[in-house]
Amino acid sequence: MAGNTFGKVFRVTTFGESHGAAVGVIVDGCPSGVPFDTDFIASELQRRRPGQSKVTTARKEPEEPVILSGVFEGITTGTPIAVMVYNKDNRSQDYSNLKDIFRPSHADYTYRAKYGHRDYRGGGRASARETLARVIAGAIAKMVLRQASINIIAYTHSIGDISVKELDNNSLLASTIESNIVRCPDSTTAKAMEDAILEVKAVGDTLGGIVRCHVQGVPPGLGEPVFDKLHAALGSAVLSIPACKGFEIGAGFESCRMKGSQMNDLFDVDRGQVTTRSNFSGGVQGGISNGQDIVFSAAFKPVSTIIQEQETIDTSFQKTSYTPQGRHDPCVVPRAVPIVEAMAAIVICDYWLLSRVSKL
Repeated sequence: MAGNTFGKVFRVTTFGESHGAAVGVIVDGCPSGVPFDTDFIASELQRRRPGQSKVTTARKEPEEPVILSGVFEGITTGTPIAVMVYNKDNRSQDYSNLKDIFRPSHADYTYRAKYGHRDYRGGGRASARETLARVIAGAIAKMVLRQASINIIAYTHSIGDISVKELDNNSLLASTIESNIVRCPDSTTAKAMEDAILEVKAVGDTLGGIVRCHVQGVPPGLGEPVFDKLHAALGSAVLSIPACKGFEIGAGFESCRMKGSQMNDLFDVDRGQVTTRSNFSGGVQGGISNGQDIVFSAAFKPVSTIIQEQETIDTSFQKTSYTPQGRHDPCVVPRAVPIVEAMAAIVICDYWLLSRVSKL
């Protein structure tokens, strides 16, 4: 298995490298008859694109999606949908000094160990630029999920040691989250996060943080038994995002410090509608959705490229040192928000379609 395809019914295959001609995606299994919104894809790409603010990389890409197949007269046809974006601001010369060295905590050494050869220009296939293909696929998945009134919204929960207070659904408004460059719903916390990122950027360092995601309107019954549990699929999808090092759903690791009497989500029934008084399960029980919001968090490490001299080794395994060049994010978390949404959308769309063949 090459590892470039994800999903069971709604299948997503991405292709391309950071400094290749283009990056793109093929989505197979999208139902026919779905209204196809090219402008929505473009707007989602703008949320992820480099060069959007002073806390992101300075690389400038217009991110113009080219629809190659699977759509006719504004409607999906049921055949594979192919979309790509041409790379237009790739400065490969910025990476010429990396040809014969392995950068600490990057994929340089591991890709060389696996394939015997690597594309050192901007990280090649391991670059986060590949995620634009996921955002395109996620936008298509969101178009499908509109038919089921399922909404997905993510935001920056923390940067470094700065965290936003816990939020309820009434506070989760896309307009509020998108009103600042760090994508935090609270303006005061957002300003502190922005200042922290700019502070480390000034000395060539980086920060990590946490993205929290809410999936609203999910019906009960999505998920498969044992090995294909819904939260396992979400974890797999989210952990596949570059720089993601942690995933938790609901109470997550905090549940280890709770008692069962505190953790159990007690049922209520109102006019035949089953709800729970709490949501420590994060909307998933036994690997299957219970009808409550699915709530999970994704932890992103500090960007490995710091603009400081570091010790490393070269391709002959001799010790050396280097100082990075090029354009890099001081913190990936703000740009990771739409990527997390995209991967959640792909999983929920896949499992929603799969649920339609689970019973007569």
